[in-house]
Amino acid sequence: MTLAICPGSFDPVTNGHLDIFRRAARHFEEVVVLVTGNPTKTSGLFTVQERVDLIEQVTADVANIRVDFWGGLLVDYTTAHHATALVKGLRSSLDYEYELPMAQMNRRLTGVDTYFLLTDEKYGYTSSSLCKEVVKYGGDVTGLVPDVVVKAMKERLR
Repeated sequence: MTLAICPGSFDPVTNGHLDIFRRAARHFEEVVVLVTGNPTKTSGLFTVQERVDLIEQVTADVANIRVDFWGGLLVDYTTAHHATALVKGLRSSLDYEYELPMAQMNRRLTGVDTYFLLTDEKYGYTSSSLCKEVVKYGGDVTGLVPDVVVKAMKERLR
């Protein structure tokens, strides 16, 4: 079975992330959206469990996507779960420069390959951080994050 991992903090998950998850699900038998971070810390907008819950809600219609969390080295998760690939979305060359050394290190440590998917141009400028900032100051991020996430962000930030 081909198992791909889409790792990230996803605080919060955006429509750009969701697009990558869905596209990856067309190419792999199973995709695990892996929320990374320490589940006992609450340093983000949402706890790890809240992020998992939100992602489960917005991916419930895709049968071969499941959501999990991990607080250790990514390669330990990929090894323990026999993952065959990592999938990452790239918005720009800056993302590539950031992701390349990690992909090379992951391959060196475990042999797992990283597949880069280019972000749909309509989400190229979208980031979790930017969306949080916009909502914090009363702006509207409808269409950039799933509706359930917009609601949760407004409840948390206002």
